[in-house]
Amino acid sequence: MTKLFGTDGVRGRAGEFLTAQMAMRVAMASGIYFQEHSKTRKILVGKDTRKSGYMIENAVVSGLTAVGYDVIQIGPMPTPAVAFLTENMRCDAGIMISASHNTYDDNGIKFFDAHGNKLSSEIEKMIEKIYADENKIAHAQQTGRKIGFSKRIDDVIGRYIVQLKNSFPTELSLQGIRVVLDTANGAGYRVGPTVLEELGAEVIVIHNRPNGDNINEMCGAMHTKDLQDKVKQYRADVGFALDGDADRLVIVDERSEVVDGDQLIGALALFLKSSKKLNNSDIVTTVMSNDGLDEFLTKNGMNLKRSDVGDKNVLELMLNCGSNFGGEQSGHVIMHEFAKTGDGLVTALQVLALMKSSQKKASEVLRPFSLYPQLQTNLTINKKTPLKEINGLSEIFKKIEQDAIRHLVRYSGTENKLRILLEGKDEKLMHVHLKELKKFLSRSLNE
Repeated sequence: MTKLFGTDGVRGRAGEFLTAQMAMRVAMASGIYFQEHSKTRKILVGKDTRKSGYMIENAVVSGLTAVGYDVIQIGPMPTPAVAFLTENMRCDAGIMISASHNTYDDNGIKFFDAHGNKLSSEIEKMIEKIYADENKIAHAQQTGRKIGFSKRIDDVIGRYIVQLKNSFPTELSLQGIRVVLDTANGAGYRVGPTVLEELGAEVIVIHNRPNGDNINEMCGAMHTKDLQDKVKQYRADVGFALDGDADRLVIVDERSEVVDGDQLIGALALFLKSSKKLNNSDIVTTVMSNDGLDEFLTKNGMNLKRSDVGDKNVLELMLNCGSNFGGEQSGHVIMHEFAKTGDGLVTALQVLALMKSSQKKASEVLRPFSLYPQLQTNLTINKKTPLKEINGLSEIFKKIEQDAIRHLVRYSGTENKLRILLEGKDEKLMHVHLKELKKFLSRSLNE
């Protein structure tokens, strides 16, 4: 059976892996699945600012209408906006066309159910099964009046802006705050500045002129140098960098230094607890999170629970344990009271609420604990041999563990890369182990 879904939807090089034909068939398969639970026979479709979004959007609309769905197209909008609007507009499902933080030549298709939640792995497998069933695809295609129609709506941005503003405490104002916002030439280029300005902030916006090819190009959450320079130049109170679909946020403090994602999660967890906005004491992060965060949360009466990598997995564990706050070290932060998925702008507003209510600088409130040293690297590989089948790897892991070093080695869900993380108190020793591990794995996976 064809493997379509990775860590976050269907993603790959546009026109090569993710072709127009594939996108149309994926849309048909998803439409067939969603019809089994349909209430409105409407599906919402949004996208980021990639040039290939035109190709894939048209293919997706063709696939959905072919199996009888009516489609609402909302154009370039953040991923969390699509999640929110899917439920808000009473649609059976939502589809976001984006490859998130990847370069412009990649693209992807993400799905949300009627409640704005990402699909479970089980549902993704069902869609993959339908995708591979020629008979089912052929028989699902409609004729005559049963073929769906599509319409484009350009004013839904207002609904999302209201939702964002409602997440910010009404007793606070952003008057007197100077913010630099890097929208990564992506889906947040309109809504981001609007929300911050309407709440009273002085906003300097950079990388907000998308042309189809420049999304994430040396800007945004993956490349913060320009943001750091502008924070320093304008003497801003804080800098925010979104990624291409605005579900991720990286923060630069007033000293123009990047804030670690785990320290951000710790600071917000404590803020939410003191504001009595946590459902319970459980905070969900991934296996990538620093042990320093674990110690900090425990010290402050909270529990760290770890999921597999991916904001979908974070949310799944949050729902299972009744938590309403979690996130990833990479900048995906989920505040379930305000958003169905990671939302960079919701996170930015909560950081500003923390700064305003505490009357402290970003550097003072966003580094509440010290991190254990971590070493991370990515290896480009030719094959993805199951790690358990690589002879000699378990022995290397045992040596690492004997030196009190935590290790995490996993394959990327979207690229031919192996991700390696080592964490411990002795950084010199970690460098020795990392060098040995890289050499061994590079040889094993590139023969």
